[in-house]
Amino acid sequence: MSTPTTALPTTSPHGPRRRLQALSAAAVVGLALTLCTTTAPAQATELVPQTDAEAEQFLDDRAAEDPSALDRESVPEGISVEQAKKAVEKTDELTPADVEYAAAQEDLPASGVPGDFYETPDSLPSEDGTVLKQADSEFYLDPVKLIKHDAKSTVFMYKTTDEKGQARAATATLLTPNGASGHAEDAVVISPGTQGVADKCAPSRQLGMGTEYEGISVASALAAKHPVVVVDYMGLGTEGTHHFVNRIEEGRSVLDAARAVQQVDGSEIDEGTKLQLRGYSQGGHATTAALELQKEWAPELNIASASAGAVPVDLHKTVSGLSSVYTAFALYGVVGFAEQADIDTNDFLNEKGQKMVAETADKCTVEALLSTAFTDGKSLTKNGESFTDIIDEHFTDIVDRQRLGKAAVPDVPLLVNHSRLDDVISFDQGKDLASAWCRAGHKVAFEDNLGPTHVGGYVAALPRIETFTTRTFSGKASLDSCWRL
Repeated sequence: MSTPTTALPTTSPHGPRRRLQALSAAAVVGLALTLCTTTAPAQATELVPQTDAEAEQFLDDRAAEDPSALDRESVPEGISVEQAKKAVEKTDELTPADVEYAAAQEDLPASGVPGDFYETPDSLPSEDGTVLKQADSEFYLDPVKLIKHDAKSTVFMYKTTDEKGQARAATATLLTPNGASGHAEDAVVISPGTQGVADKCAPSRQLGMGTEYEGISVASALAAKHPVVVVDYMGLGTEGTHHFVNRIEEGRSVLDAARAVQQVDGSEIDEGTKLQLRGYSQGGHATTAALELQKEWAPELNIASASAGAVPVDLHKTVSGLSSVYTAFALYGVVGFAEQADIDTNDFLNEKGQKMVAETADKCTVEALLSTAFTDGKSLTKNGESFTDIIDEHFTDIVDRQRLGKAAVPDVPLLVNHSRLDDVISFDQGKDLASAWCRAGHKVAFEDNLGPTHVGGYVAALPRIETFTTRTFSGKASLDSCWRL
């Protein structure tokens, strides 16, 4: 298991300028929405460049910042003024704000979760969903200003089992709204969207640094006074590999976290608490997987409803439709498939591909997307094959095992949301999932929206999700869209 290390940030000589000039305005806004998790869409567009000219001016303004202006008050504790000045002088792409951000990343883990918390105990119990340990943690809304949410935050480790039947330790975070006391009538279990594959990308780590983009969904649920559980998934933060979009391991991670949280000291969630499973993108895949596995794996859980957004039902179709803006997602997937199939990536990736895989494996989602944007997958393979060709040749069985929408799910209110302008997961996949559940006799609310890009659809769906959550927790009937699907 890797241990997170931090240092003053570094950048490539040509990085941000080239990337901002290359990215379209829509892609930049989408990535900014991922970063600016507490900012509404209209406000977010004011914070990022909308044109190439604005992007150039943005970088020129940054380059003009004078490192000599740094003083003790502008450099956080733990970083000397001399260190900060040297770091800023190394490149015109690094500013005092960058130094503050890096120092925040370094300081927060030390004041929150102990560094050795994520180490797997020497032995694991036989029962899945058993709590192994817990620690107080923190939830920050902003990586620079460090606005701390007043929810009580606890990270906990629990036992689960991977697809091969091996015992694994996984982690999750419990957040309890300020002022809550006594038995929790209901709670929301959030399966996060794509985080990356490195340990440092685990949501429980990023929540404490203000860099977790799921913070917007967490804050939304907390504002409605629901306790929230945020799942890390196997291999994110903890020992072992995180297998990206692995149906069994994602689903079990979610279900066992929902079991384990009932044993956490200070938790108000128990076996009678009504649970809503919620997720978007990879989180929608995990939420749907958990629904499909629940009857067999955790039938005792009191699942009251579920919300699944932008679900990659068919991974083959998803990878085939990815533009080069999202090459990082394809790399996460193909490398994960290779590990599960016990195939060496040297068999199909060239030297450039191997290098990019190694670099991307240590980056969380936003950084990985920026560093690989507009890289043609064919330039990374030995024979100029596309990633779709690689999957067809090596990983068809593995991809087919991750297919959703064919297994039975609990008879509870279901919400499927998807933007018609989604540029990562095609809109028809969400509609097809909702239709499949309707044909199986379920009551399904299908909510489409016009949120720009994949991330815009996530933000646009939140108000409807909270309305759905409130109604289903109170026992009121939810909208049934099956008549029009």
